[in-house]
Amino acid sequence: MWRSGLALAAMVMASAGPAEAARCGGNFNSFIAAMTAEAQGSGVSAAITDAAFAGVSSDGKVLAFDRRQRATFDKSFEEYVATRVGAGRINAGRAMLRRHDALLSRIEQRFGVPRQILIAIWGLETDFGKGDMGRLPVIRTLATLAHDCRRTELFQGELLAALTIVQRGDLPLRDLIGAYAGEIGQTQFLPSSYIKYGVDFDGDGHVDLRHSVPDVLASTANLLHSNGFQMGQPYDEGSANFDAMREWNRAVIYRKTIGYFADRLIGRWGASDATTWRLPLKTFRPRGLRW
Repeated sequence: MWRSGLALAAMVMASAGPAEAARCGGNFNSFIAAMTAEAQGSGVSAAITDAAFAGVSSDGKVLAFDRRQRATFDKSFEEYVATRVGAGRINAGRAMLRRHDALLSRIEQRFGVPRQILIAIWGLETDFGKGDMGRLPVIRTLATLAHDCRRTELFQGELLAALTIVQRGDLPLRDLIGAYAGEIGQTQFLPSSYIKYGVDFDGDGHVDLRHSVPDVLASTANLLHSNGFQMGQPYDEGSANFDAMREWNRAVIYRKTIGYFADRLIGRWGASDATTWRLPLKTFRPRGLRW
């Protein structure tokens, strides 16, 4: 969900003012020194900044990935969804619906986001928390992208938000591990969205989007609810709910895939769906799928 979160990061940096932002490019250590001062000025302790930035260096693999990642959505919807939503993932998603029935009911009542949408996002992002949540140190990743001058203010905001997550006690530095744009947890929140939408739904006093399923699903619902998603309304392309999911991901193909997956989870299929999603009817009953 990195595309939508960058807008929030821009607002974070705007509040600091351009004169206070660390300068991109140039000496990396000087850049980190400036970010350290800014973080401490915003309330992050010296102990945390010292630990977070100890030995940090720029990661060339992160920059290379950032420059090529946009090719992901060059595929057609049919091509993309075929690689993401198959019989095994649908069956696993239905198992999650049954396992977390009571939790999902509570989340629906509080946030008004249907369970199949939440399970679809969870499955697509990290295979229901069992898949790859990323293996990169978030601080190093975000420091690399912030130092790069292409979107420095955006990623400076994300870096400050990541440090705030540690300062709040939500995650220790050792658990601040994520993907190539600094996404964290089972539904891949950018740090700024973690701060803005994270919900402590298990009542332990922390927002833990890596280990707590209640926090993960409630926070995902809170993001959608906060951006206008309404229970009981359609979520196919052109609907208000489809637009509300833009805060999750701006790519139309990805949002269509969320909707397609959500419908499969609740057994909604047929000729009308084939027309809506522009897929051949046979796609909706893959061999071996248990209804």
